[in-house]
Amino acid sequence: MRLNTQSRFAVTAMIDIALRDNAGPISLADIGARHHVSLSYLEHLFSKLRRCGLVESTRGPGGGYSLARSGEAISVADIIGAVETDPGKSSRQEKSAPKSDESSSGLTQDLWTSLNAKMTEHMQSISLRKLVAEQRAKGVQIEDRPAKRGISKAAKRQSVFTTAPNSVFALGRSLLAGS
Repeated sequence: MRLNTQSRFAVTAMIDIALRDNAGPISLADIGARHHVSLSYLEHLFSKLRRCGLVESTRGPGGGYSLARSGEAISVADIIGAVETDPGKSSRQEKSAPKSDESSSGLTQDLWTSLNAKMTEHMQSISLRKLVAEQRAKGVQIEDRPAKRGISKAAKRQSVFTTAPNSVFALGRSLLAGS
């Protein structure tokens, strides 16, 4: 199992959705704004998460993504496995690995296999619900209502009312009246 930036963002986005699970579908634009991630990057991640059955999408106004299963039924390993680009070795690792059984990588293969198994086991033991509970224990505040969508309201313009004369004739009258 490889841990990369894509995996980290996927876990962060899933925690974000789980924290707001009662608010209905969450738009990727809202997630991107909160975590400073581009919309196209999130679309790529969420297409993988949806294919693996971790999230459901809702189309239309007020649409977005929500959890497809309960937070207890989704593990960190599920999330990382969904977005991992190559579940086995990367092609670069396969090309560079020597074919000899006595190579240095062959001598440590058992170590890496064991480490990978332990890491996967640990990540399977961590549920999304547990991560959400940790965030709430830290005091993470969630807004009561979803972010506003659509056109923002412009500030009401105040009319400018002046008492000064606005023409040459009014200026002349005010000068004659004042003398």
